[in-house]
Amino acid sequence: MNPRPPFPPFDEQAARQKVQAAEDAWNTRDPERVSLAYTPDSVWRNRDQYVVGRPRIVEFLRAKWERELDYALRKELWGFRGNRIGVRFQYECRDADGQWWRSYGNELWEFSEEGLLRRREASINDVRIDASERRVFGPRPESEHGLLLPVF
Repeated sequence: MNPRPPFPPFDEQAARQKVQAAEDAWNTRDPERVSLAYTPDSVWRNRDQYVVGRPRIVEFLRAKWERELDYALRKELWGFRGNRIGVRFQYECRDADGQWWRSYGNELWEFSEEGLLRRREASINDVRIDASERRVFGPRPESEHGLLLPVF
């Protein structure tokens, strides 16, 4: 298992670094790369689905990004304590019919001593949007790291 600094317990700088690293990785839409941030036996609750272990994470993400086209994500640190981080996020994507969606959510993360995510719980709500309402276009430029997300 390859360690992933920074390691818990987190201070604010380390927590922000973890959140930005997750945003950057997810925006690659590379399931194998993303899965390496999780323990081999990581447990997820994503909406109404339960995913356990890296192979299932890869499978889940591959299906997600085949369905959610032009996916682009923003994450924001909400809080942290010890080996846990709370995140709020928004992402936009379109479906195969061309309908655009904005998804709002919160995640609870728990990390191993090696800095890998061993537990992820995500609650997500989806809203239809017009293409003209989009505000998330690809990965966030470094100049925008740490900017707060609009509520709606």
